[in-house]
Amino acid sequence: MSSRTGKTRMARKVKVARTGKVRKRKEQNKGTTPKFPIHKK
Repeated sequence: MSSRTGKTRMARKVKVARTGKVRKRKEQNKGTTPKFPIHKK
């Protein structure tokens, strides 16, 4: 069985890795564009 410290460290690692995953997935599915106009006339 792993130590409680080891479990905590692993949980933190996973949490950091997952940060922003939902937002990135939404943007990927939507096909985001830059906020500024691309072609100015």
